[in-house]
Amino acid sequence: MSEKKLAVIALGGNALLRGNQKGTIEEQEQNATDTLENIVFLLRQGYNLVISHGNGPQVGNMLLQNDAGEQVYSLPQMPIDVCVADTQGSIGYIIERALRNVLKKYEIEREIVTLITPVLVDINDPAFSKPTKRVGRVYSKEEADRLTEAKGWVFKEEIKDTISGWRRVVPSPEPKGILNEKVIENMANSGFIVIASGGGGIPVYYDEHGTLRPAEAVIDKDLASSLLGGNIKAHEFYILTDVPYIYLNYKQPNQAIAEFLNHADTMTYLEQGMFGEGSMAPKIRAALKFIENGGQKSIITEATKLEDKKYGSKITMEYNTY
Repeated sequence: MSEKKLAVIALGGNALLRGNQKGTIEEQEQNATDTLENIVFLLRQGYNLVISHGNGPQVGNMLLQNDAGEQVYSLPQMPIDVCVADTQGSIGYIIERALRNVLKKYEIEREIVTLITPVLVDINDPAFSKPTKRVGRVYSKEEADRLTEAKGWVFKEEIKDTISGWRRVVPSPEPKGILNEKVIENMANSGFIVIASGGGGIPVYYDEHGTLRPAEAVIDKDLASSLLGGNIKAHEFYILTDVPYIYLNYKQPNQAIAEFLNHADTMTYLEQGMFGEGSMAPKIRAALKFIENGGQKSIITEATKLEDKKYGSKITMEYNTY
């Protein structure tokens, strides 16, 4: 078994698809390559790696394709768990192929494997009675009412820039277990680069008969990656996002960089509402959970700043300036 350091790297949604892009395969391949160039230094330092990724834009596009297929060709729509599985496979393939090319460029020999990853949730999680995660396209009120009656979907009003209407919302339960975690741990510690837990994982649960069932939900990618990191005894957890640091009083006159944080101070800031719930707060919770589960360090930064040690916010249990 390898004694090398093991790190879990959670790629943000913009690692493959930028906000102003259409999502062509050419765009996603180039974005993946650009992002993966930034983890080469970890491989050169001898790290073993597990890579997770977001899938929000891709699942949204797949739901649009589902909707168009049903309306135009009367094709049955696939449930969300199948859409998550589809995007795990397709995004994993894009990342794996791009990474193989990056490794060849730098003459690094590592095997790569993409693993479809079911993630256990509790079907009694309160999130199932309060769906909040917006998915799919914007519908008119009449369309939303029809789909609510026909499919039991839940909708919330969407007012954003020039878009108004109603969007479907689904539950986002807390991840409780990673079904393939032992496989992931063994392969990663054997030197394989493992791409796993994409999009937060495929949400599943065991029913009263012990049968594994799908859940119509989505799981937070960073929380699932944090859980995976703790369960496979990773040393470090990297969350790559679109800002180089965690900021205190973000976009306020007294904005300040928080480069080094300990667990207690970070919890205090979180409880004070210092971090936005739609942006940094979920990442902070994931970073803290990794530390609580035995991880040595969580790092939140922008992918292009990863190698430069003066960038990135580092969270440890006790205060450490490293």
